[in-house]
Amino acid sequence: MVSITTEYISVGGNRHPAAADWDVQSGVLAFGADNNVALWDPTDKTQRGVYSLLVGHTDKINAVRFYTCPSTGTSFLLTGSVDRTIRVWRSEPSSPHHFTYRFTLEGHEGSVNAIAVAHGSDVIATGAADGTVKIWRISQDGGTKVDLLRTISLKPRYFPLALALRLLETDAPTKPAILAVAGTRTAVQIYVAQDISTDPDFQLCATLSGHEAWVRSLAFTQDEQSPSKDLLLASASQDKYIRLWRVHRGEAAPVVPADEDDPMLGGFEQTLSNKAHTFEASGAKYSVTFEALLFGHEDWIYTAQWRPNSKRMQLLSASADNSLTIWEPDPVSGVWVSTERMGEISVQKGSTSATGSTGGFWIGLWSPDGKEVVSLGRMGSWRAWKYDEESDLWMQTIGVSGHVRSVNDIQWEADGGYLLSTSSDQTTRLHAKWTRDSLGSWHEFSRPQIHGYDLNCIDSLGPARFISGADEKLLRVFNEPRAIAQLLTKLCGFEQSFQDELPDTANIPVLGLSNQALGDDVPLGDDEMNGPMPLQQPVSLDIDHPPLEDHLARYTLWPEHEKLYGHGYEISAVAASHDRSLVATACKASSIDHAVIRLYDTSDWHEIRPPLTAHSLTITSLCFSPDDRYLLSVGRDRQWALFERNEQEPSIFKPLTANPKGHSRMILGAAWAPVSHPLIFATAGRDKSVKIWQMVDQNFECKSTISLKNPVTAISFLPEKRKEAFVLAVGEDSGEISLHEIAGDNLETTPLVSFDKLLCPSKAITQLRWRPSIGTKLDEVSEGENESKSELAVASEDTSMRIYAVSNIPP
Repeated sequence: MVSITTEYISVGGNRHPAAADWDVQSGVLAFGADNNVALWDPTDKTQRGVYSLLVGHTDKINAVRFYTCPSTGTSFLLTGSVDRTIRVWRSEPSSPHHFTYRFTLEGHEGSVNAIAVAHGSDVIATGAADGTVKIWRISQDGGTKVDLLRTISLKPRYFPLALALRLLETDAPTKPAILAVAGTRTAVQIYVAQDISTDPDFQLCATLSGHEAWVRSLAFTQDEQSPSKDLLLASASQDKYIRLWRVHRGEAAPVVPADEDDPMLGGFEQTLSNKAHTFEASGAKYSVTFEALLFGHEDWIYTAQWRPNSKRMQLLSASADNSLTIWEPDPVSGVWVSTERMGEISVQKGSTSATGSTGGFWIGLWSPDGKEVVSLGRMGSWRAWKYDEESDLWMQTIGVSGHVRSVNDIQWEADGGYLLSTSSDQTTRLHAKWTRDSLGSWHEFSRPQIHGYDLNCIDSLGPARFISGADEKLLRVFNEPRAIAQLLTKLCGFEQSFQDELPDTANIPVLGLSNQALGDDVPLGDDEMNGPMPLQQPVSLDIDHPPLEDHLARYTLWPEHEKLYGHGYEISAVAASHDRSLVATACKASSIDHAVIRLYDTSDWHEIRPPLTAHSLTITSLCFSPDDRYLLSVGRDRQWALFERNEQEPSIFKPLTANPKGHSRMILGAAWAPVSHPLIFATAGRDKSVKIWQMVDQNFECKSTISLKNPVTAISFLPEKRKEAFVLAVGEDSGEISLHEIAGDNLETTPLVSFDKLLCPSKAITQLRWRPSIGTKLDEVSEGENESKSELAVASEDTSMRIYAVSNIPP
């Protein structure tokens, strides 16, 4: 029986302050990744990264929150999305790291932006861009169900971006609760319910003013030091400040008037009003007063979170100034100060992460034990820090990373040593398997290209070079820097014979798009506005673990070797011949003039003219036959075309044959079977079919057709023939993947296996690539697995790039 397991999921996090949460019970960190929910255990010793994606939402996820049922202890995961729904997932009792879908909450008429839960209660609150907050009850009587109890329409109308919910008294017979709501206004609204166990009728009791911009995050904690166990509310705002508010049981303490000449106050006199807001709950009086103003961040603050279950009062804040700050009160004076600052204090100027600004931190989270913190950056990557008690320092550890937009193409290095992926998020990434002791885990090892255009296609030109095409009419060729080659040898066992010839490292000029190799004659000069332009020094990645996000964003660029001009529109396809002597490229086209294939000679990068013509619309895929004698092209004009190489002049191709009605709708993918005689290839179309073609007397005939439920967007043949049959992987527009066996003699097709829908991407498959069989030798040392394991890399529009291990394919 064919078995399929997920070896690696590479995916970036959504840039929304509420889109992640770390579960106290299971230790799982869940975050929104486009329209999926990624699950990651940062404390896992195997460093496997994201181990599962929960599929179900139809649009981007904005809010993620774990909730523990007070009566049964069951762990739930609540996720809110732009699709206006909240989904409830329940952890499996036998496997608490895995969550299964239970049901969907509907009722909001706008994007759901915030979810709040109160420890010890069965009530949750959700806020959406329809200007309302809804109160729900999760009940577990004979199965789980959720009832809508109340809808609070916010007045004056604004969009809630942050919610915080807390029980006022945990040991009282009734359960009074406090709800803080803030968002696209400068004030924080306080709502109070007298008893949420019977009637969660939240009434507006106070409006806390003082912030000067939108409030992005709210969090409650209990002040263990105060005699009456007061609550503290932290509110973080785009005005660069965090305000602390004290919720005190009893009469408000008299306020000492501020000394107007106090130099500590600076220019804050007007905003530091300490008016006491009073309300009643369950017969007791409460007051809310302003407690402290935390300043030190230099840009918008996105999240503020209290350290969980700790006697030590600590607040973690994440800001667009690229810093993660821990605040705590001074034990002597009680004044709140920043005791730790992590991240980057960037002095380098520049707009891309290769030369400076990383675009800020959008989320900061504490681990359940308070000994680790993580943050999400603009590039979708998670950084992690662990507190080291011996040195009393926070040390950075391995996080997870991935693309944040559609992954448009992937390609294995010819020996399978590493995998390249390229995306609409304007980056190219290199993934490889880190092997140590008896463990193996996949990681991002380099970010060779950080670009200003969306990237569409990529191909490998050997172990130390690749070519990529973007929305910019030209193609770029990159060389591997020596530091990356050494790192891949050291950590992945991928030897490269000519490391001495490789360049040192690359640098992006501030206003340039080219990654220039150090040592090139780069005119540096002084920029009148910015002072001297920074130049990277040769980098030694002398580390015994995969690169951290700081390394990836700054020091793993590949120097650019060449640009290939000629096309008039965005590049749509690129393919390199197996002998690496030729590169074939195509661009988007709506006329015969531009729907041409241009060939380039890799020895001196000149274009071989004239370009090859056959199509009238965009060419979607190009591929060379296994022996490099033929070039196959397919396009939106529903036809495939075949060109033959001239034996006397190997750089010349001539049209051999074409089929103008290859499919009834546009053709989106093509692949050659791993056999030279007779030649066999497959084409995949939007007409929901895959066709298998065989060469018969210089013509190609359709021998069989695989019919599927959805348009087929990608196909790939297993690189080696299994006795007398081929294995073809098929990816569909819906994200479904299936394997089919094709008999070697009559080319009849039989379905082998369909991947479990829960393992598949949630949007269209953009590319499938089997790992070259030579490369599996790299893993034998570490795994000792059976011979029949093959690896299939899958790229999808849902921003994920995955590697599946496929075992027990029939020999």
